[in-house]
Amino acid sequence: MRASLAFIASLLLTLAPAVRSDAQTVAPAGQAAAPQKTATDLPRVRLVATGGTISNRNGGRLTAEELVKSMPNVDRYLRPEFEQFTNLASSQLTLEQWLALSKRINQLFKEDTALAGVVVTSGTDTLEELAYFLDLTVRSDKPVVVVGSMRNPSTLGYEGAANLLDAFRVAADPAAKGRGVMVVLNDQINAAREVTKTDALRLDTFQSRGYGVLGVVDADRVVFYRRVEKKHTAGSEFDVSSLTALPRVDVILTYQDASGDLIKAAVDQGAKGIVLATAGAGATSGTQGEGIQYALEKGVFVVTTTRTGSGRIAARNRPASSNAAEPNPRERAIAGEDLAPVKARLLLMLALARTQSAAEIQRIFLEY
Repeated sequence: MRASLAFIASLLLTLAPAVRSDAQTVAPAGQAAAPQKTATDLPRVRLVATGGTISNRNGGRLTAEELVKSMPNVDRYLRPEFEQFTNLASSQLTLEQWLALSKRINQLFKEDTALAGVVVTSGTDTLEELAYFLDLTVRSDKPVVVVGSMRNPSTLGYEGAANLLDAFRVAADPAAKGRGVMVVLNDQINAAREVTKTDALRLDTFQSRGYGVLGVVDADRVVFYRRVEKKHTAGSEFDVSSLTALPRVDVILTYQDASGDLIKAAVDQGAKGIVLATAGAGATSGTQGEGIQYALEKGVFVVTTTRTGSGRIAARNRPASSNAAEPNPRERAIAGEDLAPVKARLLLMLALARTQSAAEIQRIFLEY
């Protein structure tokens, strides 16, 4: 009897499948086992750190390397790389540094064709502006993700490491390709063109009101819901490779009894463009008209936008001048469509850097 039991046990052990580690999977009968990803198979994503609240620790700022090390389990998803571009508050960065940053990202994608994507840290005060500037000037369909945090590393509830990990996961995801520059905070993915900072303190401050999120970052995977229809990144016509500066453009607020003197002053100080942030669908203060006319006659372009947070300013048909050498000043009045005033400023700067044609600039605002 004992001999029979021993024989049966020996037979069962022979027929049973070999025990495998958790990292392996037993393939169904007739199918080859799926190849297992090694560390070298994971996508590479580079952090280009500029500073901001996400790194502003009491007693000294976190470096790009320290930010990368703060992310839990990042090696499960990708191979992170890093470089320190600057380490400043967002308000201290200049437009010249933004140009240099865009050139650096373009250089990375050109020289390292295997790089999956880039993550850029930024202070939240100007994050939406920087993201849109990169959306217009990075000439690649590979993902660029701009990220920050509302709380600094010395504050209870600091969310920077979680936001950063989300941003890296989005940049590494193949489905992120071709979606333009994205902003990732609070587990949400928003388009650079559409996102706005809506609260001075809350963690859910970055929203795309009226448009909706592009997607979300959940524990199991990155989920995308839609794409942006406007031109961006690889489809953009703006080449900043030879630019060292941008034309001056100022934003002027419209409010009750606002004076046109501020518009005149901006023009006299060298502004090549003015963006009007109106309180509705484009109506300005009755006292601003003289300043607007002054700007147009001086050859300055005036873009009308709304500061309400939604809605668009429609272009109006104006009679073209019969004298090409002396265009009708009113032709230089441009409709800003649905762009926020601060983003219209960036688009006008880039447009003026390549053309002085009113028709071309209006086209640009329709397409971007």
